[in-house]
Amino acid sequence: MPHVPAICQGWAASVLTLSDGRRQILSFLLPGDLVSAALVYDPVSPYSVEAITDVRYNGFDRAAFKAALADNPALIGLLSAFHGDESSHADQLAVDLGQRDAAERIARLIFNLSERLLRRGLVRHGTPSPELTRGAAMDFPLRQHHIADATGLTVVHAGKVLNELRRGGLIEIGDRTLMVTDPDGLRRVADMY
Repeated sequence: MPHVPAICQGWAASVLTLSDGRRQILSFLLPGDLVSAALVYDPVSPYSVEAITDVRYNGFDRAAFKAALADNPALIGLLSAFHGDESSHADQLAVDLGQRDAAERIARLIFNLSERLLRRGLVRHGTPSPELTRGAAMDFPLRQHHIADATGLTVVHAGKVLNELRRGGLIEIGDRTLMVTDPDGLRRVADMY
C-alpha cells in the first residue's frame, strides 16, 4: 500500500479474520481517523479494513506524509497522540475481552464510540455540550453482529445485552441511530468511573 489511508466519511472497522472465518473487530474507524498510525511507517497491515457504511477515504502519499512529519513537529505530536490512543484502545480491548462481563463490554463500546463521536461534533444534543448528556443522539450503523465481533460475544448474547440496556432505560437504538438516555447509568454499567 503506497499511501496512508484516512477515513473522511462513513464508518469502517479494522478486522482480523481467523482461518475458520471467526472475526475480531479490533476497532471502529470514524471520520477523521487514520486507518492505523503504523501504516505511516509500514505499508503492510496485519488486518483488513471493512466498510460498515458507504465510506470515503483519502490516501496520503507515504513519503510525502513522512516528509511533512519531519518539517512539522506539531504533526509528530498529533501522530504520537493517535498512536497512544491506538495502544490504549488495544490494552482496554484485552482487559474487556479477558475480564469484563458482557454488559460491561457493550456499555464500554457504546460509551467510547459516543465519546469519540462527541469529540468530532457528530453527536446531536438539545443544547451544545462538551460532554455526553441525556438525550445525546448519534448515527449508529452497527448491527448486532458488529457489536458481537467487537466484544467477543455471540450475536444472540449481544442482542440480549442490548435489550437489557434498552429496558434499563440507558439507551434507545433504532433506524441506525443511538440515543444515550442515561449517560451516568451507562457509565456505571461500563465501569468507567
